[in-house]
Amino acid sequence: MYADVIVDITNAEVDKIFEYYFSDCKITLGSRVVVPFGNKVLEGIVIGVKEKSNYPPEKIKPIFRLLEETPALTNETLSLMQYICDTCYVTRALALRLFLPVEMRKGKVKEQFTKFVCLVDGVDVVQTVESIRKSAVKQKELLLYLDKEKREQFTKLNNLFGASAVKGVIEKGYAYTVEEKYFRSPYKNLTYSNKDVTLTDKQAAAVDSVIGTDKTTSLLFGVTGSGKTEVYLNLIDKTIQSGRTAIMLVPEIALTPQMLKQLRARFGDDAAILHSGLSAGERFDEWWRLRNGEARIAIGARSAIFAPLENVGLIIIDEEHDGSYTSESSPRYSTVEVAKFRARQLNAKLVLGSATPSIESFKRAEDGEYNLIELPDRINKRPLPKIEIADMRVEVRRGNNTPFSSVLKYELDSCLKKGNQAIIFLNQRGYSKTVVCTECGHVQKCESCDVSLTYHKEDDALLCHYCGAKYKMITACTECGSPFIRYGGTGTERVVAELKKLYPTARILRMDRDTTQSKEGHFKILNQFSAREADILVGTQMIAKGHDFPAVTLVGILDADMSLHFSDYRSGERTFQLLTQVAGRSGRAQDAGKVVLQTYSPDNPVLRQAVNYDYLGFYKHEISIRKATAFPPFTDVVRVLISSENDDNALAVTKSIYGELNLLYLEQRDKFRFFGCMKAPLKRLQNKFRYQVLMRINANDKQLLDRIFFTSDKYKSRSVFLSMEVNSNNLT
Repeated sequence: MYADVIVDITNAEVDKIFEYYFSDCKITLGSRVVVPFGNKVLEGIVIGVKEKSNYPPEKIKPIFRLLEETPALTNETLSLMQYICDTCYVTRALALRLFLPVEMRKGKVKEQFTKFVCLVDGVDVVQTVESIRKSAVKQKELLLYLDKEKREQFTKLNNLFGASAVKGVIEKGYAYTVEEKYFRSPYKNLTYSNKDVTLTDKQAAAVDSVIGTDKTTSLLFGVTGSGKTEVYLNLIDKTIQSGRTAIMLVPEIALTPQMLKQLRARFGDDAAILHSGLSAGERFDEWWRLRNGEARIAIGARSAIFAPLENVGLIIIDEEHDGSYTSESSPRYSTVEVAKFRARQLNAKLVLGSATPSIESFKRAEDGEYNLIELPDRINKRPLPKIEIADMRVEVRRGNNTPFSSVLKYELDSCLKKGNQAIIFLNQRGYSKTVVCTECGHVQKCESCDVSLTYHKEDDALLCHYCGAKYKMITACTECGSPFIRYGGTGTERVVAELKKLYPTARILRMDRDTTQSKEGHFKILNQFSAREADILVGTQMIAKGHDFPAVTLVGILDADMSLHFSDYRSGERTFQLLTQVAGRSGRAQDAGKVVLQTYSPDNPVLRQAVNYDYLGFYKHEISIRKATAFPPFTDVVRVLISSENDDNALAVTKSIYGELNLLYLEQRDKFRFFGCMKAPLKRLQNKFRYQVLMRINANDKQLLDRIFFTSDKYKSRSVFLSMEVNSNNLT
């Protein structure tokens, strides 16, 4: 027999199918195998099996061995691999890596087994203890222990009674050992209880609409607190009862424990979790539980869309608008588009849920491509929290130099006196955004990136939030030597310091990338706040969505207009979505909620629409601007990004690519809305100089995209890196 194998090398030069022969009947489509490749031994994936070959037998090398009896990949996975290759312009090997835990692919993690000691059936322990010599005290104690427990872990018995006692009891035939597979289960301390929830009429209608529609994709457009999660759970329940499997995606790792808690309460061990924050062993075991069918529901962040489930009947993407669903590294896939492909292939249902849908998704719903379902009210008709704008220009004129407006201080006082909880949101971690010299105006920048450094007071260090580089805090300007250094802007660390001055007895938690680096960092902080072990939670966008804290009656939003000023056509959309989502954390129980939105641009129309929760008004305004200016969804924004550690090399390649693409532009000008070449907004990142060729072309023109890619790709080399991005989530 012969096998077509993709070897695990991402180099485009070996992006080919290689033939090997085998005699092991267990090798099938999707099997992971070890094969000879040149003078190396590599892992590979079997993507085809056949009885005959077109090559002479003596030229075909053998497969060395099969790595697992169960094929790692399914037929459906292999078709999805080809979709990723075609749409993300990557090699087959790189696409296949999306489907396997990285440590499993590198052979660094395996199944774990635990050894148990069991009492032999029929042993009369009382009589046996009497027959053992008096000096064998530990053996007697061990037998009495096993008589009570029947079995115990080998290592625990060694610790309790000593290795010689355990060995003696086994050698005498009173006990035996057995090995059992041990599952490394994440979030072992997760507590949950199942509550019977009766759906409202609108929730029940939403469930029926998803099941009854002939459209693959449904957009569940429901305000924060409208009960979208209960709709998801009911859809999953019906899917599992029908004998099919389900995938549930959330935008942040921070949200996975909360969702896992609800799934485990309803479905027990049928739910498995997949995300990059798990340990290698946990991810390996959860992945195999899904692959073997021991778990039928996958819950996780973006990468869980590639969960190894068979017979998928439902895919849910909560907060579908979130930018984290677009991969910023190769392969640069859109989770929503991958989910649509899987759903079409398997005749499954796809549900996209959001209180603030992406412009592209709502346009598709408006055009009839998606089934639109609306939940316009909160559960039990609870009102959305009132949002009050605090004009920070007025606060500065009054001499208020703290991060908090007078109205926010007043509302915080009131909230804490009533025994309620508050959330303070600021999408900037660290103590200060910049360190500036007041003499010459020099801003401290990263040596490897074209960005300013952020001061972190707890570490007394300057950090680059792009490459992670860490520098000692300066005592004098590195440009002019002046000792007069000023901190510009505010980060979450500084907000916590200021709050402690105002409320010394208040219990305050901070949640950002710095405080959640440990494996269960997100879970511990959210658990503490949920258990009311803190009064105020300060955090970045990871606290903005999906969380349900009944005692939170106040949300303070600092620097609400920060994201409005980014040079990105999505800046208004992202600002509206973020403000609406974080405002929705307030007033989710009986007490009415309040939101204080601090801004230096109180008259901005985006902020005004956010204050009124006017998504439809925002959408109509935004879609008209996108149409007039020819931005997505009416076009595709394509960027060819060129980077190199040598500026001259990067510039030379950029000029060559621009020259060739310019000929394509002149040939098909009717398909282009914009064509230009320039330095990237971040001119240097991680010691690489960066240039870009930027285009806006007619939407969904696959033939033109292919030509742009193949024209550009031939210029890449070991010293010059190239990537092509389509509608990238981040053009900096």
